[in-house]
Amino acid sequence: MKTALDLSEAIAVVHRDMQAHLGQGRVADYIPALARVDPRRFGIAAATCDGQLVCAGDGAEPFSVQSISKVFTLTLALEKLGADLWRRVGREPSGSRFNSMVRLEQEHGVPRNPLINAGALVVTDALLDRGDTGTTIEGIADFLRLRSEDPSVDIDQEVARSEGDTGFLNASLANFLKASNNLHSDVADVLKVYFNQCALRMSCSQLARAGLYLTADGLDPWTGERVTTAVRARRINAIMMTCGHYDASGEFAFRVGLPGKSGVGGGILAIAPHRAAVAVWSPGLNAAGTSHVGSMALERLAQLMDWSVF
Repeated sequence: MKTALDLSEAIAVVHRDMQAHLGQGRVADYIPALARVDPRRFGIAAATCDGQLVCAGDGAEPFSVQSISKVFTLTLALEKLGADLWRRVGREPSGSRFNSMVRLEQEHGVPRNPLINAGALVVTDALLDRGDTGTTIEGIADFLRLRSEDPSVDIDQEVARSEGDTGFLNASLANFLKASNNLHSDVADVLKVYFNQCALRMSCSQLARAGLYLTADGLDPWTGERVTTAVRARRINAIMMTCGHYDASGEFAFRVGLPGKSGVGGGILAIAPHRAAVAVWSPGLNAAGTSHVGSMALERLAQLMDWSVF
């Protein structure tokens, strides 16, 4: 099917079509700082390999990226450790909720993949590497500033504190990893870095721009900079496709057909290889913890633009 719309028209159609659904889903009220976000907010932005940046709705409004940060910390960890990272974390879908303890216990402290919370804690530990927490946090933030070409990207300290005050299950995961000899730094230090990386505030426009290297085999198509190798970029996309939405990853692949990573702040980053990176934000979540309206918006955009990896 050849699309009859250009990207700007398609984004406008998606924005219009989503208006009837705004407010659907449930905000992540287990994190107090996120519980107050208006569930009717909706933004969308797409950055294309040929230099376009199209934005609609609340697409320029910063929000808490939460687990979308795991895509970028995974990139950094692979650049640091290469294939050695896979000795500590797997590459298989979990089939469980993002914060489940069950499989971690069954599999002796080796998380199923780097996008569930346990796996992301291992990735964070690899970046920290018994070093300074502040330096590590700033390094992650700097990577996002560089990739988005926007020095205003920062960490929401209220969200970071809120997660630290209520993140008991993440603390349990980290302690189990430590007991299994799969966490090298102090548990408190790993959690501090992890809560701060999840508390990064970015807009859809910034996120879409930041994710562009995953559309172009690890090369930033706007600057020509090599961010990661082509092999690693393809493998990150593969993990996003199979694991990016936890136990709803198959449903997202079925409906949208693109690699993606969700966050409980209501954001989703999706990659249309060799075409565009797309970010959406709508705080109301479905039962799997993925943005309800955001998923619908990406499904509609993929249909309009005839984007699919299949």
